[in-house]
Amino acid sequence: MPLKDVKVTIDIKKPSALTGLGTPLILADKAGPQSFKIYGDIEGVEVDFPQTTDAYKAAKVAFKQGDTSTGKVAIATYNLSAATPITAAETLEKYYDEDWYFVSLATGAVSDYIAISDVVEGEGVKIAGHTVDSIEDLTTISAKKYDRTFVMMHDKLEQYPHLALIGGHGSKLVGSITYKFKKLIGVDPAPYDATTLLAIHDLNGFAYVSKGGQYQTSEGTLLSGEYIDVIHGKDWVKVNMEQAISTLFVNNDKISYDDVGIPQIESEARTILEIAGQQGIIAKNEAEQPFYTLTALRRTQTNAADRVERNYKGLSFSLELAGAIHSAEVKGEMVY
Repeated sequence: MPLKDVKVTIDIKKPSALTGLGTPLILADKAGPQSFKIYGDIEGVEVDFPQTTDAYKAAKVAFKQGDTSTGKVAIATYNLSAATPITAAETLEKYYDEDWYFVSLATGAVSDYIAISDVVEGEGVKIAGHTVDSIEDLTTISAKKYDRTFVMMHDKLEQYPHLALIGGHGSKLVGSITYKFKKLIGVDPAPYDATTLLAIHDLNGFAYVSKGGQYQTSEGTLLSGEYIDVIHGKDWVKVNMEQAISTLFVNNDKISYDDVGIPQIESEARTILEIAGQQGIIAKNEAEQPFYTLTALRRTQTNAADRVERNYKGLSFSLELAGAIHSAEVKGEMVY
């Protein structure tokens, strides 16, 4: 884990009734030592991975999603043929703190997907994405109830629908989209009937289908039942707030532990929450003011032991998620 002096913890409480965080990481089996590299186009990928490789094919899908395509794709290699095999999970652990957010395998079995998702779940930040082609495989992974894994079901695994979704939409402004209703370039709609689609949704998976003549993703959930955009937004707030407050510390000779220094920390946190409101992570009222509260304890309200340790624990906030509308019911009447 990277060294840091600021830790932001966010708990999502559901009601009773500047960092982008969008780059895809593809894990690929390749002879030789482990490696990690970020590519700006598919031509760069081809230098290291011929067109016949799964890594190239997966990266091509991510890059070819039209005007909203990701501007970069990361590829990390593992080596199952080495004298001492190096697994995808081991490579993922090694490069976890590099610049990427969504991780997928170029190719693999359900057991491999689970191994990757176990690593992501343990880290508690970033998201894994997979595609399977059977209810049986989806059931196996769904049983894990991962908070940070989404699984699509599709009859053509070679079209990499999960990478089309990540590559085409994952790099959009965090908070600006939901992952339902999304069009995927180069992916055929799966021929699932309503009964099959319901079974997929009951397992918190989703598919790419045709609805009313429109090709679209049928949902945008993680295996826990939470929505991808909720966790993406949570991570955006956490990472950017940690970065903003850390930068404040680095750029000043000292932030005093008093009623002059504390408001400076509070101001950095407030700026991030305001931006989160502008981006659509936090809900807004009619005046377009985001729904959040931010509390900063003054020096006299803090613990003396914490002051001795120079550890300020008095900043806290709560916010209302903007969420998204995924369905609507309209009532009307006709009169003569």
